[in-house]
Amino acid sequence: MLYNIARPLLFSLDAETAHEFTLASLHLAGRVLPAAKPTVAEPVEVMGLSFPNRIGLAAGLDKNGEAIDGLALIGFGFIEIGTITPRPQPGNPRPRMFRLPEVRGIINRMGFNNHGVDTLVANVQHAKFKGILGINIGKNFDTPIENAADDYLICLDKVYAHASYVTVNISSPNTKNLRQLQGESELDDLLGKLKAAQTRLADTHGRYVPLTLKIAPDLEPEQVINIADALRRHRIDGVIATNTTISRDKVQGIRYGEQQGGLSGAPVFEASTAVVRQLAQALGGELPIIAAGGVLDGRGAKAKIDAGASLVQLYSGLVYRGPALVRECVRATS
Repeated sequence: MLYNIARPLLFSLDAETAHEFTLASLHLAGRVLPAAKPTVAEPVEVMGLSFPNRIGLAAGLDKNGEAIDGLALIGFGFIEIGTITPRPQPGNPRPRMFRLPEVRGIINRMGFNNHGVDTLVANVQHAKFKGILGINIGKNFDTPIENAADDYLICLDKVYAHASYVTVNISSPNTKNLRQLQGESELDDLLGKLKAAQTRLADTHGRYVPLTLKIAPDLEPEQVINIADALRRHRIDGVIATNTTISRDKVQGIRYGEQQGGLSGAPVFEASTAVVRQLAQALGGELPIIAAGGVLDGRGAKAKIDAGASLVQLYSGLVYRGPALVRECVRATS
């Protein structure tokens, strides 16, 4: 009800200003209200972690971990923050986020704007949240693609002790050449280095933190199979399908539909779910799939589970539906 009242105000602001206002409000709520517990439905074990429900927050909403406690009030079964990079960076010039309300979509070209991994770690240390926290890592825009692994390894070293799981983001369309890392040889090299670092860090900290890989929806079936093979080969713990799309097939003639960046929300649902289905067939249950992309109601969340996902993440749907979406999706997947 509160969101229904606030939504006209938020939609009167440009998309990024509304995003910043929402984060600030959640940050304040998290400071003044008691620590929250997630909505408990049907707990599920994934990657060796016990999730109180199947519905989580996707990375991108809280890049720096500034509003973890406020986000926990909404009832998520898990929260993923980031994408974070080794060094702070401003991202791409504004405006860089656009609502497409006619199709319940969002286009963004943020470009991994964040305050750097050290700030994120400090924010996590100050949070009251004790639930499952994923941390999403990426590379700085000015790091050459051939040195990308160095950035991921720096971030993994710094966040490992503070994360329930770590997501490796190689699929944002807004960092130049990043999706090149989904290529067969590039992915093999990156995953090999990350797995070696994970093994070393598990010994150092006496605690195993799962690794997941976040992939794009704009993949051919053969590419999905190759990625699935690489995930198995390197014993990666999970895969997130998917990030935003560069396709504009669903937004032809829509205001802002021609803007550059990644398209999320309802227009990506079908392509994203198709990748989940392809991964499920290729992986044969050997590692879990976390579905993200275009979930705007409980039926959408259930469809992701039916396609082969174990967990579901929300982001753009929250812009259009508010916190009620979380409760609806928890009920639909319990």
